[in-house]
Amino acid sequence: MATIKDIAEAAGVSSATVSRILNNDSTLNVAPETRQKVLDTANTLKYKKKSRASNRSAYTLGIVQWFSPQQELEDNYYLLIRQGIEDFCMQNCIHVVRTYKADVNYMDALKSVDALVCVGKFSTSEVKHFRELTNNIIFLDMPVNDTTVSTITLDFDQAISTGMDYLTSLGHTKIGFLGGKEYLADRQLFPDTRKKLFTAYCQEHNITYEPYLLEESFTTESGYQMMTELIKKGDLPTAIIASSDPIAIGALRALNDNGIKVPEDISLMGFDDTSLSSFTSPPLTTIHAPAYDMGSFGANIVFNILKLHPATAMKIQLPCKLVKRQSCKELES
Repeated sequence: MATIKDIAEAAGVSSATVSRILNNDSTLNVAPETRQKVLDTANTLKYKKKSRASNRSAYTLGIVQWFSPQQELEDNYYLLIRQGIEDFCMQNCIHVVRTYKADVNYMDALKSVDALVCVGKFSTSEVKHFRELTNNIIFLDMPVNDTTVSTITLDFDQAISTGMDYLTSLGHTKIGFLGGKEYLADRQLFPDTRKKLFTAYCQEHNITYEPYLLEESFTTESGYQMMTELIKKGDLPTAIIASSDPIAIGALRALNDNGIKVPEDISLMGFDDTSLSSFTSPPLTTIHAPAYDMGSFGANIVFNILKLHPATAMKIQLPCKLVKRQSCKELES
């Protein structure tokens, strides 16, 4: 059986440091990387405390991410969710097993976890397999139609209403929508709630939108292509809302390439408030999605599910807020 001394030698730290980390000593001033290295080493050596029940950090949390690592870098919405999870775990000395669906035999890596955070969109069969691994589970960014499963999602109704209220307050009555399509593992299309809410808002407020609604994928390239298609039609709306910042950034590039100025000629709004949105020219007005908080809250909740075993699942919606920058303009009357 591995000892604290074994862990200390393998991790390159003192036995006292290992002991304080494993006992979650909040007074210990140590780099987060060192703390995680000690926890990883203890897990690798299969170290077991004598009194596991008394140590609130003595468990392993699995993260399964539906995006590949490359996709995660291209659209940092899901990267921020994962960082929120991992930062909470690091602060609370929780060992993390990170997996992506793109990994070979990723389910095998999750067999020993005590709790599971599922990030992204999953098919019914995948949800079933995850629940067979553990009942201590939460899904982030995906509603699950099961009253026994906890989820955290964004309040798209509030988000779209906020964005559209702002555009209409600026006098816009011709508004376009550039959306993306997401498919589950069984190739079933996962509907974008934002599109449904956008069309409902337009119909209720007599907004012209039908000629300006396009859907492709959640990428910068797709945003460029959709915007180019609208430009070629020769009939542009006065404002466009995109369902992600990468789409909006691609659309902005297409407008610039065709000599169409933002916001002088057309207003443009994104969604997510990614780090790049404040560095575009002009800086992008967008709807802030609290992705990092979603990850942090998710890890916290599943931690308490593991400890308390509540009989009631939680269905949480996080509010979004409008971030006003320079890509939207009030129409001249």
